[in-house]
Amino acid sequence: MTRTLLSADTHFGHKSMLSPRMPRPRPFETIEAHDEALVAAWNKAVRPDDIVWHLGDFAYKCGLNYAASIKARLHGRIHLIRGNHDFGLGDRLQWAGPVVDVQRVFVQDPGMPERVALWASHYAHVTWPNAWHGDLHVYGHSHGGIPATRTSLDVGVDCWDWAPVTLGEIMARMAEAPATRSSA
Repeated sequence: MTRTLLSADTHFGHKSMLSPRMPRPRPFETIEAHDEALVAAWNKAVRPDDIVWHLGDFAYKCGLNYAASIKARLHGRIHLIRGNHDFGLGDRLQWAGPVVDVQRVFVQDPGMPERVALWASHYAHVTWPNAWHGDLHVYGHSHGGIPATRTSLDVGVDCWDWAPVTLGEIMARMAEAPATRSSA
């Protein structure tokens, strides 16, 4: 059965992600080690026939050929929701569908009784269409800086051991989160 997974903020080729000046520097010696670790984690989580929604910042500050060579090694049929670093480079890669800014994605996870509607965006939203009717929100961009709630969650690789995640994993983490973000 084909599964749907989600991910964000891989930043393939983006050397600055390793800089100690970053709020959350990634723990890799080189960008090549970073990229290889993310490819390995991706391919361990994703089967060739799976669908993956990448919620932005796929690659940055690298050449088109490099980004395309990384993408060609990744399992799954990948859709891109544009992030702030995808203008230009991400827009020029070949995806499983058109590049969009936001997308309502319906996911039927194996073992779940019904499909779930996700409002997917690169950016975290305070509210979103159908939020009061059961749609959940998934996003990237914050690199783990925005706490999860029972209805909204960061699916970026910084939060998930560098790999895309399934709806079951998302729902389990949301279930453990507070109902709303504190307004401290």
